[in-house]
Amino acid sequence: MDYEAATDKVLAAAREARPLALTALAVHGVMTGVQDKAHEARLNSFDVVTPDGQPVRWALNLLHKAQLPDRTYGPTLTLKVVERCAAEGLPIYLYGSTQPVLDRLSAALTTQFPGLKIAGAEPSKFRSAQPGEPAEIARRIADSGARVVLVGLGCPRQEVFVHAMRPLLSMPLLAVGAAFDYHAGDLRKPPPWMQQRGLEWLWRLGLEPKRLWRRYLILNPAYLARLGAQASHLWRACPAEPTTTPADTFAV
Repeated sequence: MDYEAATDKVLAAAREARPLALTALAVHGVMTGVQDKAHEARLNSFDVVTPDGQPVRWALNLLHKAQLPDRTYGPTLTLKVVERCAAEGLPIYLYGSTQPVLDRLSAALTTQFPGLKIAGAEPSKFRSAQPGEPAEIARRIADSGARVVLVGLGCPRQEVFVHAMRPLLSMPLLAVGAAFDYHAGDLRKPPPWMQQRGLEWLWRLGLEPKRLWRRYLILNPAYLARLGAQASHLWRACPAEPTTTPADTFAV
């Protein structure tokens, strides 16, 4: 799916006040499902999953002849959705990260899109949900008048959150990962040549080696091994059936 199609689906759901779950997955996001079958079933139940990373796009083109000319990058998709929301007067809600990041993000988005309405911004609690808390969060979001929710809790926490909250909200929820930090100015984007060649992971690893070394140095080779085995017909994927059952506990 490309930017235009993904944005159209989000805006259509927002106008019609119906639930929709979207995430943009790079290699790390895909491999979280490979490592955890319950999470794979959750990811397979999303309405829209876009290829956030170039290696995911390459795999779709190789295995499924998708003919995608570019990836559908979460931070860029975020801006395209926000731009359309501002143009149509659809308020958005920001959920996740910290209050200082949300303050900078809100300022950056309203500066770039002067017509944008931010109905609310709620930081992460950095803990698991307590009994009844998901319904309380959903009530706050619904009462704000928001029509689209952007979720920035980090992968895979944000996907678990979106999957659990989807039945509670009649609006699209987008798991957008590092988009909050990028657009708040807290995280530098790699140069275009690195993005085009699928080397964003190397840039991120250089910025945060202690936090990300395991993600990239272990999961990337595992992804390539599975891709090679599938492409050469040595192994056949058996996707988990989608599930509507939320995780027993999840981060808020």
